[in-house]
Amino acid sequence: MIEIHEVSKRYDAGPPALVDLSLNVRAGETLAVLGPSGSGKSTLLNIIAGLDRPSAGSVVVDGVRVDSLGEAASARYRRAKIGLVFQFFNLLDDLTVVDNVLLPAQLAGMPRAKARARAGELLDHLGIGRLARAYPGRLSGGERQRVAVARALVNRPALLLADEPTGALDSASGAQVRELLVRLREDGQTILLVTHDVALAEACASRTIELVDGAITRDATAVAR
Repeated sequence: MIEIHEVSKRYDAGPPALVDLSLNVRAGETLAVLGPSGSGKSTLLNIIAGLDRPSAGSVVVDGVRVDSLGEAASARYRRAKIGLVFQFFNLLDDLTVVDNVLLPAQLAGMPRAKARARAGELLDHLGIGRLARAYPGRLSGGERQRVAVARALVNRPALLLADEPTGALDSASGAQVRELLVRLREDGQTILLVTHDVALAEACASRTIELVDGAITRDATAVAR
């Protein structure tokens, strides 16, 4: 699903964010990326998402050479291949839950009836179907993150990228999101999870890597559960 070959990323000032990093991720795998702040975790996720471009090396996701895409092609790639979940949800407060979930489908040109059916299916599957007509500001943190996950999955992405998805949540809401990620893993969704939370990685991931100063220092497959 993901083939990264000798990727480096350098910005104008400071040390490199990534250094000659190579990584393969299989379809259906849940990979957790751990590491201290400044280790390159979010840079790696942004490069895989086509939101940033490496200084050197190649990135292929589900057959697409991501590092060679222009801006418009990168946007099409994200709509077709990638679901993104962020720490702070990034929901639109003036849209209902269901309209937030529908937005990527509308941008991708999915027929309206098909998009609504898909959104309803996801909200029910994630246990928040009753909240379809509610507004995000009236939801708990865990509920808002479930809405964000539904939005990320509405276009049936090949790859779900989650950047600190429990970082802004209290312990109860974080536990809800952890259970959701476990369920998605069991459903066969390919997931790349960036987190500081070792317990979250151990609960959700089939494999864990650790980044330090832009390089992989550990790559471990979880004991079969």
